[in-house]
Amino acid sequence: MIVLVATLLLLGVVLGAVVQIPLPVSLALAAVIACWLLIFAVRERLGAQRRSR
Repeated sequence: MIVLVATLLLLGVVLGAVVQIPLPVSLALAAVIACWLLIFAVRERLGAQRRSR
């Protein structure tokens, strides 16, 4: 439960920051985060496949 509260608090802080910066900057940062998450997911998937062999 505390993790959920902390996550919602962090989400509120991030959304508050996004409102203050221009839209193109927000979109660029969102693209960077999306790429990072995609790379992380691919690396985790490959790591899991290697461990299962």
